[in-house]
Amino acid sequence: MKKYALMGIVVLLTAGVVVAQPRRKVIIDQDCSGPGGSNMQTLLVLLNSAEVDVLGITVVSGNQWRDEEVAHALRLLEIAGRGEVPVVPGAVFPLVRRREESQLWQARFGKVAFAGAWDDRWWHEPNVIPPLPEGQPTVKASNEDAAHFLVRMVHQYPHQVTIYEGGPMTDLALAISIDPQFPELAEGLVFMGGSVGPQSKDAEFVNNPRHEFNFWFDPEAAAIVLRAPWKKIVCTPVDISVKTRLTPEMIRQIDASGTPVGHYIARYFQSGQGGVYMWDELAAAAWIDPSIITRSEIRYMSVDLSRGAGYGNTLTWSEKDKPTTSERPVEIQFDLDSTKFNRMFVRLMSARR
Repeated sequence: MKKYALMGIVVLLTAGVVVAQPRRKVIIDQDCSGPGGSNMQTLLVLLNSAEVDVLGITVVSGNQWRDEEVAHALRLLEIAGRGEVPVVPGAVFPLVRRREESQLWQARFGKVAFAGAWDDRWWHEPNVIPPLPEGQPTVKASNEDAAHFLVRMVHQYPHQVTIYEGGPMTDLALAISIDPQFPELAEGLVFMGGSVGPQSKDAEFVNNPRHEFNFWFDPEAAAIVLRAPWKKIVCTPVDISVKTRLTPEMIRQIDASGTPVGHYIARYFQSGQGGVYMWDELAAAAWIDPSIITRSEIRYMSVDLSRGAGYGNTLTWSEKDKPTTSERPVEIQFDLDSTKFNRMFVRLMSARR
């Protein structure tokens, strides 16, 4: 079977028979830290797939501040030759938490291994955009804000748009607050976030296995989103993400493609010999090809809002034990076919336009 992308459809050629299928629509909501790395590579997984129609990229503060992330996303689109895809600025701050509060929390309950835009190792004010190693973008971001863009798109394409979430859920919570119909009009929600019981020696999870950055950065937003009436919710948690590795050998294969994107990925790849986790890339790839996932479970999921030591931690329940509140079923991925995923990733990162 061969696939070709033409005018918003995917043409499948099977045994000489041509079958046209519409490309799957998605909005990418991402904390677009860069250059390179998991967040940028996830954009490319979806942008380079012939089966996917990316309606826009909405940008939320997370790993870095929003304005810096917007600049990285715009520059990547220029390098990839995809300047037609709108980049829409979203939330600068979480709904409730602020850096000062998170510092007080860490002083009381212990320092987290990674604090994103709040991290002392690279802290700067939210409105500062440091010089970009990959060069400054010449294209501009959209004048619309992320929450209204999200709402407008699901009304324009009702029950057709999947929301891919790779960062804190602030933009989605704001969209729900503007229009409670937003989740019902979407095709579904796919997100990287949460942590159930990862088998990892990583310092970020060893002392608190239920801690995960996207939830921790804006717990209130995650709680709002997880109780909303989505048609379907699929979660790629820490548990499965730490089973992935982007290795130097994979980077060499991608660089050998000779494309601007391939060179960009190779240039900004930073890793030891063991490789790095492919956090968000897996969530995006598994949405495109669910056969990558070999084991998943349905659980009910929320976030600890107690303001104590577990503030921002992932909460999950089975059907039998679920609370009598509004938590919704979530398909949580736990195992994958690593060989299939790695092949798919290298192919998409090596693709030529």
